[in-house]
Amino acid sequence: MITHESSLENFTEQFEYVLENYKSHGLKAENFSNIVICGLGGSGIGGVIAKNWFFDQSTIPIETVADYHLPKYTSEKSLVILNSYSGNTEETLSTYAEAKANGCKIITITGGGTLKELSNSDSQVSYPLKGGYQPRMTIGLGLTYILLIIGEALGQDLRPEIEGLVTKFKADKETLRESGAGIFDFFKGTIKNKFVIVADRQFAPVATRFTQQLQENSKLEGFVSVLPEANHNMIESYVEKLPTNYIMLYSTENQRVAARFDFLISHLEMENSKVLPLQIPEYNLYSIFNVIYILDWVSVDAANELGSDLMNVPIIMNLKGFLADLEIVHEEGE
Repeated sequence: MITHESSLENFTEQFEYVLENYKSHGLKAENFSNIVICGLGGSGIGGVIAKNWFFDQSTIPIETVADYHLPKYTSEKSLVILNSYSGNTEETLSTYAEAKANGCKIITITGGGTLKELSNSDSQVSYPLKGGYQPRMTIGLGLTYILLIIGEALGQDLRPEIEGLVTKFKADKETLRESGAGIFDFFKGTIKNKFVIVADRQFAPVATRFTQQLQENSKLEGFVSVLPEANHNMIESYVEKLPTNYIMLYSTENQRVAARFDFLISHLEMENSKVLPLQIPEYNLYSIFNVIYILDWVSVDAANELGSDLMNVPIIMNLKGFLADLEIVHEEGE
């Protein structure tokens, strides 16, 4: 069984798997009007991070969908990328059907299931996923594939950069693990408080990833607030010390936004709130992955401290059972 700890200890295996299995799709962004990336949960966050990475690079719009339906504008001029680790995510299968009906160009990333069967029968481009993981452990697989797919469409060869990630991670793994342990220790005394991650545009999807890991792994509340927008509203709620753990996660890309973080950190510290500034000096693919890695360890350490079940998500499974029963009732009523 691949545990969360072992998946992090062997994190570079995910990059290496993708590098071994990635094949050129031969598509060019100039032949499309838009790119839509579909996926939910652990299979969806990679698309959100990739969309954000290509924010100032892509010459065509990139959208993400975590729903049953595609945007109305999708057509034969759309490239639709669908990521489902199990291959049976009902929302993603629904968007696959719509993409096919709309004549979209389809690429799938999946470990099997119905999505793999449909891809094969429809002769779609499809990339495999290594088995044995919980979907939320597979950020190195899904995100790397999506980066390579979109990068290639934009005329970028990101393979050398991904290969460099493997080398750097192997060299820095212990230091990164210590950073995660240090962040957990900072919040250990208030670990049951809700977490609010205040992020800039660059690191907002990484902040979302961390809250998802807190929620599924540690069974803790986590929320994301993004600057500068939150300075126009949420800041007014910080009027006293709150039962909240704050992480300020931001880059140096925009000095005006960085100044907003300076103000907010000072304001919250004056109220004696629990605040951890986490300014990342460089915004690149390595910094994105290493912050994901560090914060994943924080969620694992929090889960172990609280005795949370890292491997199982019983409420999610109950929901899936509830929805399956609804389908049976619907079919019997027809």
